[in-house]
Parts: sequence; structure tokens; C-alpha cells
Amino acid sequence: MPIAQPSLSPLRRSLHVIAAGWQRLIKAACDPYRPELHYMRGRGPKWRAAHQQRAERDLL
Repeated sequence: MPIAQPSLSPLRRSLHVIAAGWQRLIKAACDPYRPELHYMRGRGPKWRAAHQQRAERDLL
């Protein structure tokens, strides 16, 4: 039969929560993956070239 573990004291529980928060913060700060660097913003050069040609045709 397993021995029942005593509940953590309030101070120890608070320290555990703080330590876990710091660990998550450090892990997030050291994470090399930055998704904003991998997603295209706005229209690409092919779209601009095609629509610029269309706009020039419409002006003539």
C-alpha cells in the first residue's frame, strides 16, 4: 500500500508555482521557432506584376 504524501505547505506550493512560471518563461524566450518569420505578409511579386500589367492596360 503506497504511503500517503502530505500536502504541500502554502509557501512550498507558491514557490513551486513561481518556479514553474519562470521555467515556462525561459523556455518560451529560448524557443528558436518564430512563426511570424515564416508567413507571407501581403501580396507577392507575381501578383503585383500581373495586376500592374492589368492596371497599365486599363489606362490605355
